[in-house]
Parts: sequence; C-alpha cells; structure tokens
Amino acid sequence: MGVLITVLAVCAGAGLVLLALSVRNVQQYEKGVVFRFGRLLPDIRGPGLRVIRPIGDRMRKVSVQTEVLGIPPQGSITADNVTLTVDAVVYFKVIDPVKALVNVRNYPAAVSQIAQTSLRSVIGRADLDTLLSDRDHINAELKKVMDAPTEEPWGLRIERVEIKDIALPESMMRSMSKQAEAERERRARVIAADGEFQASQRLTDAAATMADTPGALQLRLLQTVVDVSAEKNSTLVMPFPVEMLRFFEHQSRETGDESAGRRVHRTARRPALSTSVVIPEPAAPSPALAPSVSPPGERAGSRAEVARERRDNWPTRRDAEEALSG
Repeated sequence: MGVLITVLAVCAGAGLVLLALSVRNVQQYEKGVVFRFGRLLPDIRGPGLRVIRPIGDRMRKVSVQTEVLGIPPQGSITADNVTLTVDAVVYFKVIDPVKALVNVRNYPAAVSQIAQTSLRSVIGRADLDTLLSDRDHINAELKKVMDAPTEEPWGLRIERVEIKDIALPESMMRSMSKQAEAERERRARVIAADGEFQASQRLTDAAATMADTPGALQLRLLQTVVDVSAEKNSTLVMPFPVEMLRFFEHQSRETGDESAGRRVHRTARRPALSTSVVIPEPAAPSPALAPSVSPPGERAGSRAEVARERRDNWPTRRDAEEALSG
C-alpha cells in the first residue's frame, strides 16, 4: 500500500512538471511562434494561455509593438561638399513574426545598420539648404529607402524616420549667421525706404492741401507753437515765413540789377583809359612871345574851374581796371 501511494505521488508530480512545461503565457502585444524539433509550425499562437508539447516543442515570443531605435551620429558630406554630422531616430514594428525570426538574426541590430547606411546615402544626394529647410522630404526619402530591404524580406515595417539634429562646422555656422544678418539688414532698409516713400507722398498731399488753403498753413504754424510752448521751455522758437525770405531775395536782386546798370552807364559816359600813355616833351619857351599876365582874381577862378572839370571827367581807379580788363 505504501508503494502504491509513492508511485501515485511520483506520477502526480511528473504530471505537474509536464503541465508546467506545456503551458505558455502569451501577452496581448506578443505573438508565439512554435518550433517542433527545429521545424516551424504554421500556426501562430495568439495572446493567452497556450499549450505545447513539453518535449520537442519550443516557443519564441515576438513583440509586435512599435520600437524606437536611435541612430548614432553619422558624419557625411552633402551634395555641395559640406561636411556635417547627422543623427536620427527610427520607429518600426514587426508585421510578420515568422520572417522576423527566420529570415534575419537580431532584427533590431539589422535595422540599426541599414538605417545608418541609408542616412549617409540620402544626405550625400541632398544639398545643405534642402537638408535644413525641407526635412520632411528628406525623412520621406529616407523611409522609402529603408522600406525596400526590410518590409518584404524581414517582415518589418518602418513607420517613421526623423532627423533629430544636424551638427555644422563652426566656420559654416558663422557664414550662415552673417548671411542671416545681411538678409535682416536688407529687409530693414527696404522697410525703412518704403516708409520714407509713403511719408513723402503724405507730405506732398499735405503741402498741396495747404497751398490751396493758406489758412491751413497758419493754423499749422500756431499748432506747432502751442506744441513747443507746452514743454515749458524758456526759449520760444518762431518759424520764419519762407515767403518773406523770397520777398527779400527778390528786392535784393532788383537793387543789384539797378546798381549794375548805373555803373555801366557811368563807365560808358567817361573816356576809357588807354593802356599806353605818351608823355610829351616840354617845349622850349619862344622868345618872341611874351607871357600874358592876367589879374590875380581871374587867374585863381580859372584855375579852380579847370581843376573841377578835370576831377569830374577823369576816370576813377575802378573805371581804369574795367577798361583794362575789357
């Protein structure tokens, strides 16, 4: 009796061990692939408790969740010969567990290697401006390049590829910053010039309106005086009318024209001074002619009249210079 109880206990223990070896728990996000003596079984086990043969069967669980794989920084040269370093991230998932286990070994490492080579290839075909400004196009092209060798042969689907960072050389960064500063300065100058043009148009319209209505100019002048005096200054600046300046300028021009005409008339009336002056030699007194003697009063009067007449008719220094220059 004791031997029977021992045998039953051993059989029960063996049955429990075999049951434990036969039952497998598959999670909701996993798929079970069973190999029997190394041969693949066609049935893929879903989530839940699954029973397999304890001897000869082996189950491999494959996660069908989306996995995130970071690509290490890759140094590459763009199409316009710019050396840079780019790193990216890849999102992929398993859509066929059988191919992921049978056709490729360690599929995450395989995806990492193909992502690195594809990243270098895509960057080598693009220039720097496209890489910086149109990343969506680069990401789509990189995904397309990685889909071809991974989806059909390996049973993997590349859901998304994103370029995280682009490291440029210091010299290139300085050049790009100078270019950006020059572009901003150009826009600022264009905007300022446009503002000056619009302001000049408005001022022209205002000047035309004030020219049609003289009272508007006077009102504007008074408003300016009020604005200046509102600041409690000790000095009041009064603008001088431009019309008065023009009146003075016109009067001075007419006065100058009249004085110039009077000077020309006076020069024409007086004899011109010859450039060559001939001094006659003194004649010897004739012994036959005796000098006539005039009375003292008459002699003095005649001498004063002659001197006055010579002074009036003799040209001045300015007349001599004008005659010589003419």
